[in-house]
Amino acid sequence: MQFKFKSALTVLAAASLLVACGKKEEAAAPAAAPAASADPVVKIGHVGPTSGAIAHLGKDNENGAIMAIEELNAAGVMIDGKKVKLELMAEDDAADPKQGTAVAQKLADAKVAGVIGHLNSGTTIPASKIYSDAGIPQISPSATNPKYTRQGFKTAFRVVADDVQLGSTLGKYAVGTLKGKAIAVIDDRTAYGQGVAEEFVKAVEAAGGKVVAKEFTTDKATDFNSILTTIKGKKPDVVFFGGMDAVAGPMLKQMKSLGIKAKFMGGDGICSTELVKLAGDAVSDDQVFCAEAGGVEGEAKAGMDDFKAKFKTKFGADVQVYAPYVYDSVKIMVAAMVAAKSSDPAKYLPVLAATKDFKGVTGPISFDEKGDILNGALTLKTIKGGALTTIAVIR
Repeated sequence: MQFKFKSALTVLAAASLLVACGKKEEAAAPAAAPAASADPVVKIGHVGPTSGAIAHLGKDNENGAIMAIEELNAAGVMIDGKKVKLELMAEDDAADPKQGTAVAQKLADAKVAGVIGHLNSGTTIPASKIYSDAGIPQISPSATNPKYTRQGFKTAFRVVADDVQLGSTLGKYAVGTLKGKAIAVIDDRTAYGQGVAEEFVKAVEAAGGKVVAKEFTTDKATDFNSILTTIKGKKPDVVFFGGMDAVAGPMLKQMKSLGIKAKFMGGDGICSTELVKLAGDAVSDDQVFCAEAGGVEGEAKAGMDDFKAKFKTKFGADVQVYAPYVYDSVKIMVAAMVAAKSSDPAKYLPVLAATKDFKGVTGPISFDEKGDILNGALTLKTIKGGALTTIAVIR
């Protein structure tokens, strides 16, 4: 063994000498400098429907997250004295509860520090249990079904008003301001659509109004002639739809073709710039009324206007609805990490829960004991001159 080992060394030495002699012109390569240590990465998830009928809303939300992450990285986020790099893990749930839970598990397995989303109540609610089981904080910028924050999960937060406030305000407005005497209600059977419609009905009846028809469709339907013909026979002066703009647009067109001239109302799901495009000339001034589950007024409006201008410059598109709320959600979550000196969910979660008067582009944000926003605003809007126009901000 010893002889063989010495022979091997002799062969290696000779080979090295031959290589060196054959390439005298090549200087020895300098030793590589030690690699600079990269900033620690903090992963934040975002989930919304970036495919399917309401992909425009999901992409709007995702762009809000991108904008916040890029701004924070440019400014340099320091957690416990160390600069970190924020990394966005953006996922598509297609507004489907099954895909939503699969994506939630994917993010939990990736050990993200927190999640912003989901967009729809129907995906947010089932996903919230997965995040709760994993101890991952979740802030929804747009899910309004009350159940989301009433499950007892300490990880669930939202930065907009819920359907109780949304449906209640719209119901009172339908009876008190629009003077609706015969009101028809349609919902799309989703957690959001059915939830906001139920709250609307309660408010209408409490205000002394009369619901003359209750119909339902699906969130993927395109033909509403059957239910609209039934509703037409009830001669309503107000039609309320609990659902999203992708369905509301074609519904408005079919209402016009059937000669239904009733006012059309809905929640935040139809309160988008896309509805104006989808409905086209089927909408006349002051016919459509909706409420966005958020809103700014006074001095805060300048900050929102500035955000919208920057958003359009960056993405070449107008804000649909909830991009500003996603943007604020990301910044609130990161601010809690900075204050807690840790991106470990177990350590920064109590700080996040104690958020008080965070100054966002959507206004001051504080959470109550359930994780709901305190004193959340609603913005009543109508379509006038082919554009969404604010009527009032209500708290």
